[in-house]
Amino acid sequence: MCGRYTITVTLEELIAKYFIREHPLIQYAPKYNAAPMQHITAVIHDGTQNKLGELRWGLLPSWSKEDKNAAKLINARSETLLEKASFKGLVASRRCVIPADGFYDWKIQEGGKQPMRITMRDGKLFSMAALYDIWTGPDGGRISTCTIITTAPNRLMKDIHDRMPVILDADGEAQWLERSNRNIPALMKLLRPYDAEQMLAYPVSAAVGDVRSDYPELIRRAGPEPVQGTLF
Repeated sequence: MCGRYTITVTLEELIAKYFIREHPLIQYAPKYNAAPMQHITAVIHDGTQNKLGELRWGLLPSWSKEDKNAAKLINARSETLLEKASFKGLVASRRCVIPADGFYDWKIQEGGKQPMRITMRDGKLFSMAALYDIWTGPDGGRISTCTIITTAPNRLMKDIHDRMPVILDADGEAQWLERSNRNIPALMKLLRPYDAEQMLAYPVSAAVGDVRSDYPELIRRAGPEPVQGTLF
């Protein structure tokens, strides 16, 4: 499961990474504890260029009769993506990525659960594969929502949790975002565990468990220095 993540870079860094040509009209601010049902930053390709915008985290399928249960659809399992009614129709045309520079998960150990922050070894931004949909209410109001795709854990994550978000490399990111790409088998092959050697994990404060917590100290290491490709 991926239920919390961080995106602490500047808007300018996001624009540079995703080659955003038109300045996005969004109220962007760094998030140190992004949580379900919040509006989060996403990148979508409009057929011509990448666009930066906001989606509510927790998919609300366009065919739903009412705005409920979205909180239960914050993640979509890659292995069953094409079998679930909520997701299978979105793979062909409603793909997006969620920019992040870390995500949290809880490691079960003696004495309780230890929250861990997982990042790239170089600390850089990465893209989590996601799907989005647009729901129109009885009053004509539209709600754009998303779900983050998960896969089996890599070697680093196995000691923390049995799932991890799908993280795309540069080539996979381009393929996933390209709106004209309808090669479903090829797209599904992108949904695999990321290289553990490029990642690290370290313990953080239990304060991340409170969705109301959102401040820089949350990403501060609560233990020893991490070793490349390993966790504590």
